Amino acid sequence: MQAIEISEYGAPEVLRVVERDKPVPGAGELLIRVAASGVNRPDVLQRKGNYPVPPGASDLPGLEVAGVVESGDATALAAAGIQVGDRVCALIAGGGYAQWCVAPVGQCLPSPAGLSDTEAASLPETFFTVWSNVFDRARLQAGETLLIQGGTSGIGVTAIQMAKALGANVIATAGSDEKCQACLKLGADHAINYKTQDFQAECQRITNGRGVDVILDMVAGDYIAREVESLAEDGRLVIIAVQGGIKAQFNAGLVLRRRLQITGSTLRPRPVAFKADIARHLRERVWPLIEQGKIKPVIHSTFAAASADGAAQAHRLMETNQHIGKIVLTW
Repeated sequence: MQAIEISEYGAPEVLRVVERDKPVPGAGELLIRVAASGVNRPDVLQRKGNYPVPPGASDLPGLEVAGVVESGDATALAAAGIQVGDRVCALIAGGGYAQWCVAPVGQCLPSPAGLSDTEAASLPETFFTVWSNVFDRARLQAGETLLIQGGTSGIGVTAIQMAKALGANVIATAGSDEKCQACLKLGADHAINYKTQDFQAECQRITNGRGVDVILDMVAGDYIAREVESLAEDGRLVIIAVQGGIKAQFNAGLVLRRRLQITGSTLRPRPVAFKADIARHLRERVWPLIEQGKIKPVIHSTFAAASADGAAQAHRLMETNQHIGKIVLTW
């Protein structure tokens, strides 16, 4: 089969189309004939040597795919109600940049009715991440206010729509007026241009000095101090990336007085059972909203995976931070 491997750590040009053996599903797994592969920030980090592959995972990049079930563990398939020939999308720990991919049955979801394979491939990584962090870990409730740092990223466009569909108020930050408008069109109640506005001051203004209940942060670094100041009493800050650096200084006294919680997580190394539990929640709570059109995939660009530089082009685009929504490779 054709696959895209990281020939060495470095620039996008190190991504190369190669021939690999088709993977074989083991116990509790299925084989997907891949139609589309989502591109995510961790893929870029892995290409640069900054995101180690978990033990036992494929060395190929790619954390989400969509396609057709070709074979698998019959017992696990039957228990999950999945049949050979079904269209599915899946969250995986690696190996998504390939024409065939093995996935744990528990991490597969039916491709939502009405969505193309390209659209379905754009869902798993961000939807699993947002549900796990915003709704499980940070316990966002209807009526609360969520601040999303980076509202036009793949995570951001998912978080805006999911939070609004489930009854929260949403404030999103973005790096241009055009991107702020995109956040508002997706349903955000307020959008802050972080290059021309102070998000801390704006959050205080928007909430009449109360602060926000939950912050989804992909920056960390010196953002943490201002985020702590922006939280309401019993507020929760959840960190899912450290693009602004791993070190921060903040007012710990506020954490005590306002009973704040600062937490974070990374999904890739978590066990299959943990991710399967997220999948069950998504199927029950979120997939119906997608099929009703209340949450929609947002795809900025697609690239032909098998072309000489399709994956490299996708990575270059992601590193410009100019995209709104997801980037997808098609096979």
